[in-house]
Parts: sequence; C-alpha cells; structure tokens
Amino acid sequence: MAITGISEQPGLLTSVNQGSYNVTGGTGERVLIDYKDALIDYKVTDLAALQLFTEPMTTDTGGDVDITFALPSMAMEQIDEGSTPKYQHTKMRSERVSVNEWGLAVGVTRRMIEDSRFNEVEMALNEARRSVDRHLTNHVIYALFGLDDTTLRTGISGATAITATTGEGPGTGTITDFSANIYGGFIGNGGTVNTGRLYSYANMDDSLIEASHYVTAASTSGVISLSDITTAIELIGAHGYNADTIVISPAHYKSLLDLADFQTAMAPSSTGPYVVEETDPFRSTLGTGFVGSLYGLKIFVNAWIPESRFGIFDLSIKPMTYLERRPLTVEEANPGFGIVGSYLSMRYGLKIIRPDTGIIFIAAS
Repeated sequence: MAITGISEQPGLLTSVNQGSYNVTGGTGERVLIDYKDALIDYKVTDLAALQLFTEPMTTDTGGDVDITFALPSMAMEQIDEGSTPKYQHTKMRSERVSVNEWGLAVGVTRRMIEDSRFNEVEMALNEARRSVDRHLTNHVIYALFGLDDTTLRTGISGATAITATTGEGPGTGTITDFSANIYGGFIGNGGTVNTGRLYSYANMDDSLIEASHYVTAASTSGVISLSDITTAIELIGAHGYNADTIVISPAHYKSLLDLADFQTAMAPSSTGPYVVEETDPFRSTLGTGFVGSLYGLKIFVNAWIPESRFGIFDLSIKPMTYLERRPLTVEEANPGFGIVGSYLSMRYGLKIIRPDTGIIFIAAS
C-alpha cells in the first residue's frame, strides 16, 4: 500500500533553490548553507519553556545584573484646606540575576565538509539544536519548581530541593537568601506582607497572602486532585492574579484523563470525526506540550517535571526573567586544526522575580 501525504524534509545544512529548475518541473537545487549561520538562525528565545515562563531581557553588562521593579506604594490621602500634602516616593524592589556562560563542543571539521560528509554535519547540527533545547528547558523547569541540581545550582545551594517547609522570611528564609538560592523561589512557609517580595494588592487577610506557595498536594505522586486546583486559585487570587495554566509531568497526564471534566485538545473537524487539521489550535501548540484544559485552565506536559510535583500559574504575568547577555554564537575553537564552528556558547541568567503568580504542589512522602 502506498504511503501518501509524506513529503521530504531537507536538513539544516541544505536548502531548496526555488528557481527556474523548479518551474520547469524539477524538485529544486540543493544549496549548501553555512554551518555557523544554520546554528545562529536557531532562535533560542523561541523555545516553549522560555515563552511560557519567562520575560526576555537583554543586557550589555557582564556578570551578575541587578534589575529594579516599581511596587504599588503610593496612595491617595485626604488633604485639609490650605495644607501641603506629603511627598511620596515610589517604592522599588531590586533583584539580582546571576549570568553565566554555557557551551557545547560540536566537533565538525573542515574535512567533513570538503569530503561532502553532509549527513554527519547535519547530525551534529540537529543534535546541537536539541541539546540547547534540552538544556534550557531543564534549566527553566528546575529553577521554577525548586528542584536541586549541583551543576545548575538550582534548589538550595544546588544540593537540596525546596519543599513546603522551606522558609521565606526577611533575614531568615533560605529562599530569600540568594547566596543559597540564586534563582529566587515562590513563597515558602511564611513571609511578611509589604516587606521584601510580598505586597497586598487588595483587601485580603495577611495570613492568606503570607501562605506558602509550596504546598503539600492532597494526593500521592502522579495524581492531581480538584482540591489542589481550587487551593491554587485561592492563593494566586489573593495576590490579585488569576490562575490560567497547569503544568504537569507525564505521570499526571493519566490522572487528568481519568477525570470526566478534562477536555483534550483534539476537536471534531469537517474531514473526519477527530482529525487534527492544519488550522486546529492543537497543531500550533504541539511543540509546547499543550494537551487540553480543565475548568478553563490550560494544561501543559513537560518531561522534566518529576511525578512528585506540578505547578499552577497565572502566566499572563511571567514569573521568571530570562536575561540574555550574549545569544547563541558559534566559533572556531582551534582554526589551526581545521575545526569549523566546533564550539557554541551563550551567556544568560534566570530568576524568579514574581513569586506570587504560581503555586508548586509537592506530593506527600
């Protein structure tokens, strides 16, 4: 049986010249693309993890960078006739973002290209692209969910994962001690309203605003309870936000499928009962891990999230910043040995700057 509907996909290294040859019925000429350009054209900021969770920023300075935010600090006051109102200063909060360099040796030589060993070069290009994708997705998820990694220095000093009992209080919390946790974190086991990173936006009790945003889940690993969702809606809403996104592990996906109220991203179409067409929203979100919705909250699956944790966020306000000092660049590590673009590197930093827009649920041990 013939297989139809599958077209050839040229690799990164070659392109199709849509010239006169194609007009006369040919398939186009293959044109060699520069190795470095092929990698530089890979836009790192287009990755799903960065688009979902981070607000991109750039800087021309190296090393650690301080970024400043204005907080709601000014209030209307009653002024007596003939009196002079007090001068009010805008209250600011400063966050320090640690910028580091990350790199990868690809190992492509001039001889490989001169000998037309394009398959090996394309394999190296594709693997380099996937490596950058894996690294940044891993980095964002580990920092966001408080997981420990000695290389990334996520969690507490890169050695201990953040839990529901981890403190975040002025001068005492290990989350706000940024020497131990350079990525910040969500509110953990306390905090003080109108001090540090917690501010009241409405008429909510301080106890609700101070409540930990690292919460022990109602169920075991790999299971989501509806009470967890309502808890997140309440805690996020106390800070003036509205929960709109659930981010889960593959283990949680079955739990959601077992819920009768879970709505998958697949929808009926005119060409079949459940055929995904090019115009279907599901087609454009395949790369992000979008799988459906529950009570109006969009659901994404990511393999880096362990089955013991999942998160609920208001992603209309990005919880993290992605500070880029130098985008992905390719260079010749040692031109004397005929190595072409053998090393790619980038300099960037991550930081949780809005710890009140998300809740991390952790399964009870």
